[in-house]
Amino acid sequence: MFKLLHFRGSDKILKKKKMMNDVETTLGYIDDVLSGAVYKRELFRQAIDEMGWLAPNGDMNILEGRRYRYKGLKKSIAIEGNFSAYEYILEGLFRLQLGYEKGLIETGILILNAKRSQKSPYGSTEDMVKEEIAMLEPVINMPVSIALYDLDEPVMMDEKGGVDNGISVQADENQKVETGPEELEEREAA
Repeated sequence: MFKLLHFRGSDKILKKKKMMNDVETTLGYIDDVLSGAVYKRELFRQAIDEMGWLAPNGDMNILEGRRYRYKGLKKSIAIEGNFSAYEYILEGLFRLQLGYEKGLIETGILILNAKRSQKSPYGSTEDMVKEEIAMLEPVINMPVSIALYDLDEPVMMDEKGGVDNGISVQADENQKVETGPEELEEREAA
């Protein structure tokens, strides 16, 4: 599941370029492909490629002569993102701003992980994004859309093809002891 937020008129640019449907379809496809996946990086790259976001000439460089590249680029709209940490917001916005300032892109889409600790004092991820975009205004001033993904947890299979839900522990080398989450919490606390 994802939520798309638009800032500084990025939605108007996407509509003007007739890219709103393409963007939403691509983001939905990425959600379908990555939901429950363990290895997201390569699947993300494949999904971007399948949806036509890899430049045909391969030129998606942010800085000439360097390996810094956008994840995707189509009709001067860049896709940048990282699913491992919300904190990528700063690096992702910086990368997009560079391309915007150099005239390489008109707007960008930044994909971020929406999951954070339930103990976080900052409220919802959506509220946090809105606040951070406002705080970064003097430096990051481009039109940008941010897609917040709440992907399902990976499903791990055991050696017999069953779902490994993480509630069994190894007692010793020869014996497996089944325990529920309560017993695991008690054992970890001890």
